[in-house]
Amino acid sequence: MLKRSNLRTIVAVSGATLVIAMASTMSLVVGARSQQHFEREIGRALSETAFQMADKLDADMASRSRQVSVVSKLSAVRDPVEAQKIVDELKIKDPSLAWVGTVSTDGIVTASSGRILIGANVSARPVFKEGIKGHFIGDVHEAVLLAKLLPNSTGEPMKFVDVATPIRDDGGKTLGVLATHFSWSWAKEVQERLLRPAQERLGLESYIVSSDGTVLLGPTNSIGQFLPINSLKLAQADGSGWAVETWPDGQKYLTGFARGAGQPDYAGLGWTILARQPIAAAFENADDASREILLWGVGFAALFSALAWFAASLITRPLHAIADAAVRLRRGEPGVEIPQLGGAAEVADLSTSLRALVGSLTKTQDALTRMEDAACHDTLTGLPNRRLFDQHMEEVLSRSPVPDFALLSLDLDNFKPVNDTLGHHAGDIVLRQVSARMLSCLRSNDLVARIGGDEFVIIVDEGRGKETPSLQDISERLIKAVNEPVLISGKAVRIGCSIGIANAMRPGESVQDMLDRADAALYKAKAQGRNCAVAA
Repeated sequence: MLKRSNLRTIVAVSGATLVIAMASTMSLVVGARSQQHFEREIGRALSETAFQMADKLDADMASRSRQVSVVSKLSAVRDPVEAQKIVDELKIKDPSLAWVGTVSTDGIVTASSGRILIGANVSARPVFKEGIKGHFIGDVHEAVLLAKLLPNSTGEPMKFVDVATPIRDDGGKTLGVLATHFSWSWAKEVQERLLRPAQERLGLESYIVSSDGTVLLGPTNSIGQFLPINSLKLAQADGSGWAVETWPDGQKYLTGFARGAGQPDYAGLGWTILARQPIAAAFENADDASREILLWGVGFAALFSALAWFAASLITRPLHAIADAAVRLRRGEPGVEIPQLGGAAEVADLSTSLRALVGSLTKTQDALTRMEDAACHDTLTGLPNRRLFDQHMEEVLSRSPVPDFALLSLDLDNFKPVNDTLGHHAGDIVLRQVSARMLSCLRSNDLVARIGGDEFVIIVDEGRGKETPSLQDISERLIKAVNEPVLISGKAVRIGCSIGIANAMRPGESVQDMLDRADAALYKAKAQGRNCAVAA
């Protein structure tokens, strides 16, 4: 009796230990992979948020610059009486315009919104000193003359961005300056509007940082402080991306960054946008998944132990068959299954449980394989992502000491207005259709990968026959395909694309060097009017 009791104990304890160990291992593996996945996806989302905010701020500043330039050319603005009507009308129509006025060449305010500062001498102010020289866009600064004259409902220090431009007669003679102060609160509205869709991200914060690293907009205790973090350097070097780094408060954050690239008629003020989320908050879902797997494992262990305890008295006879099948499974023999045993109910339950366990492990392995495949492809378009692109490049480079291939850097033109006017769902439709069209323009041994929101890179294998089209022909075919309209709810949407070509790897050049060369050619294509291809 004592021997049978020991057997039950050994079987029960061994079974429980095995299942708990397996659940713990799965918890660690799945947790680690989940963290990598969440880090990559959240990092990209933060980078995209920062890019969208940088682009929106640049677009708004460019619009304000154009508005001031257009108004300065009106003949009526040369007459102080008519100018007064114009500036009052501008102030009414644009809530972000804190103050606008005309200033004579000697620095005297001749007309102003709300008649504030009329007759005052502002010749020492940068908005006049720079505006009399030519079109001027100033960085963020606190109010000086206007601090006590303008209403301030928040009580916070008032900040402005200045735009000024000369007023000239038909002969080009300078008659004065059209000076404006736009309220910096406009940037906060842009920040809140763009962050609203991502508010479910726990601890999400964003910063607008000047070119010298000073925080212009962010959490209250950070404004005016210098940020000594690597993301600022990365933004200045790479434009946009994401990183995991320790901030001055000692905590680690996932940080997305983007540097304002300006507009065709607006060089920008060098602002960098940072969007960050604490690592602990970003990985919260992955940690929950690991805990759930472990808890399920403990639960199954308890159930398995109970079954084993009652089955121990009958398990000796069918044990050999089960053990033999287990050994063959361990060896990796194909088509092996745990036998379905009859006889005592306890033995039948045990064999059934073991069969289910093996089946569950197989499904788990299949799920992990699918996760690995998903990690290499863009979930929206199905195209390879940057990870699969890098793997493919390693294969290409390993084929020959002098690999024969070319890289095309492709960026969609006029894609942002689709998202802004028709919504992100329409943008997703456009991306999927454009991706399918690009695939139809390439051969089976070429590869197109999506590496950003509307950014793609194409590997063209140049081991081609004489009748294979040239890179320029391939580029023109891609441009033509992308230019075809996309029907969304019965409405034809048109976009274009610009392409930079890096042909053949040069001696001593790396893949990243080729990508940089293709990106440089892409920028030239955009500068030449977009919707064209330029070779580096």
